[in-house]
Amino acid sequence: MKGIVFTEFLEMVESKFGLEVVDEIIETSNLPSEGIYTSVGTYEFNEMLSLITELSKKVNISVDDLIHTFGLYLFTSLGKAHPEVIKSYSNPLSLLYSIEDHIHVHVKKLYPEAELPTFKILEKTETSISMIYSSSRGLYRLAHGLIEKSFEHFNKTASVSFELLKDDGTEVKFNVIQNG
Repeated sequence: MKGIVFTEFLEMVESKFGLEVVDEIIETSNLPSEGIYTSVGTYEFNEMLSLITELSKKVNISVDDLIHTFGLYLFTSLGKAHPEVIKSYSNPLSLLYSIEDHIHVHVKKLYPEAELPTFKILEKTETSISMIYSSSRGLYRLAHGLIEKSFEHFNKTASVSFELLKDDGTEVKFNVIQNG
């Protein structure tokens, strides 16, 4: 998993829970990297699982809710780091529709070894999109947060629902309907 995900996660933890909590979850997690991350480095996914699990124990918030919160946070961080990508779109549905053909292509240029989820578009209308998220990591709640935050970015609202197609969250169907 790319280091930028780790650095952004720890920045979110610091901003929401404080530096002391960051230190505690690093100390109590099983981290071969010892919690030393660079944005361009690559680290084991299990380190992220360990950090999230320890944070969940520490702050008494479910892992799923923390992952969703991180998705909301990550959209803003990535948008600031790469504004040119988001500026290509005039609305959130066109951004979501272009995840595979534009956004992930851009990410692969920056981070060639990044393991990205796939999004297969099932249906798109002027006000909705239906797609299948697939990833061996099962971080669909991260995708859920990113989707919701994309609407907020464009000053829009949407109803976002999901259905687990596989119990482990590695394949999930998202239905997104823009409100108003």
